Amino acid sequence: MQIGINLLCLAGFITEAHLPLIRRIKELDYQGVEVPILSGDPRHYEWLAKELDALGLRRTSTSIVPSPNANPLSSDPDIRKSGVDHLDWVIDCALALGSESVGGPFHAPIGCFTGTGPSEDEIRYGAEAHNRMAEKAQANGIYLSLEHLNRFETHFLNTMEQAKAYVAAVDHPAFAIMYDTFHANIEEQKQADAIATIAGHMGVLHISENDRGIPGRGHIAFGEIFEAVRKTGFDGWVTLEAFGGGVPELAAATRVWRPLFPDYDTLFSESIEFIRGQWELAA
Repeated sequence: MQIGINLLCLAGFITEAHLPLIRRIKELDYQGVEVPILSGDPRHYEWLAKELDALGLRRTSTSIVPSPNANPLSSDPDIRKSGVDHLDWVIDCALALGSESVGGPFHAPIGCFTGTGPSEDEIRYGAEAHNRMAEKAQANGIYLSLEHLNRFETHFLNTMEQAKAYVAAVDHPAFAIMYDTFHANIEEQKQADAIATIAGHMGVLHISENDRGIPGRGHIAFGEIFEAVRKTGFDGWVTLEAFGGGVPELAAATRVWRPLFPDYDTLFSESIEFIRGQWELAA
């Protein structure tokens, strides 16, 4: 098991200004960071890779579909093409970063709905795009970890039953699921059962409290979650995802306008102690 932290708690675009806080993350013995790939170009992520190498931090990444005009699920072939081009850009930046896994909801634009659940065509178009993306990832020694979201953020992938069926539709060994405890807390009746449903297909485990603040301070039953995860044999990235009110560019997507942790040092230190302790207790 490797413990990471999603850097969206700092910003949507990581620059030199964030390096002091990232050094603190390393001092607290996180093994890696999950870097947002939302903008920029491969050259920026090559620079960031060198900085993270110097600190001894491994990395995964997270990305999204930024616009309805780049939707790989669209019935419009030109829009689907733009969506596939966007996924190619994500992979190119992730490779420049040295990312081990490309995660996040890179299936559909967040907050865009059709009024129904996913159609057969949307599943078919998505599976084609993600199989192609997974092939490129595998050829470069990395894998995909597609993130489910709750029903208030997307109509496409909400539950682990849907995720299991979608893994079968994509049908590629480099394609897995990023399990997120915040979204599952909304959509699943029992998280332990949901985790068992995707046993063998979890690429990254996102640890996110019910309010998206510091894990262990809310009501999510993390003890049961860690026990269920360990029963599956998963031994990969366990990544903290928390948000605060200090990143205005993310407020519209995360619906977080208030501080959910007192300061970064408290978030970083308390979270890694909690995650490590819960993992050990679940053994």
